[in-house]
Amino acid sequence: MEGLRWVQLSEDELNEFLGNGGTGTLSFSTEFEDPPFSLPVSYGYDPDAMNFYFRLAFPPESKKSEVLDGPVTFVTHEQTDDGWQSVVAIGRLEEVSDMPYDSSAVQGMWAVDIPEVDVFDRPPEEIPFRHFRLVSEKLTGRKEVKSHS
Repeated sequence: MEGLRWVQLSEDELNEFLGNGGTGTLSFSTEFEDPPFSLPVSYGYDPDAMNFYFRLAFPPESKKSEVLDGPVTFVTHEQTDDGWQSVVAIGRLEEVSDMPYDSSAVQGMWAVDIPEVDVFDRPPEEIPFRHFRLVSEKLTGRKEVKSHS
């Protein structure tokens, strides 16, 4: 990686990189001595509100319910034609599953495209899902810039 440096993505570059949805890693805070609880997820992104939306599975053995109330970090990254780009969002999840139909959170969720990825050992219709919104307290993006050395 010699000769590489990083610069911040502009808001337009960040929105273009995130698109309407994709995949990344969602990490939940845990007890001080424990590592974060991290899992790969699909996301939808609303560039107008700069919110992320997730459709999270809650099979019977899931431990997600134990960590939902704490802060989370979401990371997505990709090698593009112009080099590596990444986005990090920090905030808290809000459940939108039971919010009113006309709420901005529900309307925002319907405007995004959360890719459906089947990674379960049983049919997805047998697994309970809940929908969440991440309102970012901090949202940053970086991109690789090749130096001219």
